[in-house]
Amino acid sequence: MQAVSNCRRFALTVFVSALLTCAGSAVADSPLLQDLNTDNYATIDDYREPGKWLVVMIWAHDCQICEREVDDYQRFHQRHADDDAKVLGVTLDGETGKSRAVEFVGRHQLSFDNLIGEPEVVAGYYQLTTGSRWVGTPSFLIFAPDGELMAKQAGAVEVEIVENFIAANSRGE
Repeated sequence: MQAVSNCRRFALTVFVSALLTCAGSAVADSPLLQDLNTDNYATIDDYREPGKWLVVMIWAHDCQICEREVDDYQRFHQRHADDDAKVLGVTLDGETGKSRAVEFVGRHQLSFDNLIGEPEVVAGYYQLTTGSRWVGTPSFLIFAPDGELMAKQAGAVEVEIVENFIAANSRGE
């Protein structure tokens, strides 16, 4: 009887350790990135709000498509932020490109939050979150209000497509 009890205790210990290991790796999927406005660190998950879609635009200061699209996403954010959706920018300019990223945000007068990370960290997050190979900027992630990843796209995406997607996939949130 003692041997059975010890085996159960051992199995329970292994099971709990496996759960904690899995829980710890889930945190690694959402890395800490630096907020360009406050220099505080946060995860993308920290920017979710109840009842709101989160559109993540991954950009770089030297990306010509980002340069063309970001103003449309600024207007999208202004139209939707108080209601059903918001934009979060994530630049992969890293520490060495931080000043250029700050200039980009200022030049476009972006009112939505922007995080900065090293290229390999941001690309790794994209790959782990989507299961897809990282292609480049811009890239978009669209999270439903419950946090579920609903769409991913590498390359340009017109704001109208995002608005139509959110309207078609809203479940009465």
